[in-house]
Amino acid sequence: MTILYSFRRCPYAMRARLSLVLSNKPVQLREIILKHKPEAMLQASPKGTVPVLIEKNGHVIDESLDIMKWALEGSVLLLSTTPEMHLLIKENDKSFKKWLDKYKYADRYPEHSEVYYREQGEIFLEQLERRLTNSNMLFSDKYSFADLAILPFIRQFAFVDIRWFNQSRYQHVHHWLMTFIDSALFLSIMQKYPTWLESNQEISFPNNNINVTN
Repeated sequence: MTILYSFRRCPYAMRARLSLVLSNKPVQLREIILKHKPEAMLQASPKGTVPVLIEKNGHVIDESLDIMKWALEGSVLLLSTTPEMHLLIKENDKSFKKWLDKYKYADRYPEHSEVYYREQGEIFLEQLERRLTNSNMLFSDKYSFADLAILPFIRQFAFVDIRWFNQSRYQHVHHWLMTFIDSALFLSIMQKYPTWLESNQEISFPNNNINVTN
């Protein structure tokens, strides 16, 4: 069976798990901890980041967006992607992620304050807020490829200072994120599993007993 190395809280790994749940493509989930990466994972992908997907034939996919495309191949979600969606995801991955990291770990970047880094990230939030005034999701009232790719990062940004986020002016972004966090889809990817190195357990994922609707 295909193997997926994952870390529960990593937004890139969340992307992969979201797409696997929606496509219902089965994998053997190997949960890791970032401080103790399995040698088998590092041999497959020396860069040492998650997610890493290893197909039955040994082919390795170690970019989260590529894993999403692999999982969603032939689906309406993938077939309905547009250049505009890909541009928004690119902005998330390049510009916003840079400011997110500095905001989350502001003590490591003393050149500016935490508030400064948050304000730089807010430029992207403002763009999302404008989009979400017209629909429940970024491009319609249903999840798109872009929603699935971006939401895990907005979640991480929000929880750096959840009190600030809850009171911020980004109320459409807030509703979008909280709807996602409360959904069966999100709950299905956030179940806790024992780490593979400690337990030697390969978990069948996704759990077919979970009813997820888009």
